[in-house]
Amino acid sequence: MSRSYWTVGMLLAAAASAVLACALLLWQPMGAQPKFAGILFGIALGLALAALLRRFMPDGCDAAPAKLRKRYTREVMLAMAGYMVLLVASSLLLKRVDEPLLRALVALLPVPPVVLMLRAMVRYIRDVDELQQRIELEAVSFATGFVSLVYLTGGFLQVAKVIDIPAGAAMIWVFPLVCLAYGLAKAVVVRRYN
Repeated sequence: MSRSYWTVGMLLAAAASAVLACALLLWQPMGAQPKFAGILFGIALGLALAALLRRFMPDGCDAAPAKLRKRYTREVMLAMAGYMVLLVASSLLLKRVDEPLLRALVALLPVPPVVLMLRAMVRYIRDVDELQQRIELEAVSFATGFVSLVYLTGGFLQVAKVIDIPAGAAMIWVFPLVCLAYGLAKAVVVRRYN
């Protein structure tokens, strides 16, 4: 496994540990809101899953030039850091804001970093060679199809009153699930081409 893969994996694991420690510290002694602690636990879980995916990704998973990989990693990590900060800030500010337009703006604070992450992904896919584009697009196609199927299945179960999941909670998890499914799909697709 290359050094850059190991380093990024270690950074992700360290970030997951730090966020988990913050969640635990805020949750029990300070009696933080369960929603806020849940957000931090979700972020920690996402970072831990990203670290695991990075750790178990095949060596030849990315044939892009090192400079391109570094740019992509830097852009995605900055966007994710911004997302985490703005998600926490948004959750805290929503408790203090009553005016509907201002609540909408505060609620949407985490969206721009996600747009930046999507931009980084598109730039990366556009700039790699044809084989890597094929790997990326197959992984993205599988991920979006899989999560769409899961979401549709959940919708049918919700309509049938078999499950009862708040719509907001379900919507917030669509993009993270696509990212997780993409990582898993990419690991499988790469093995086909190696």
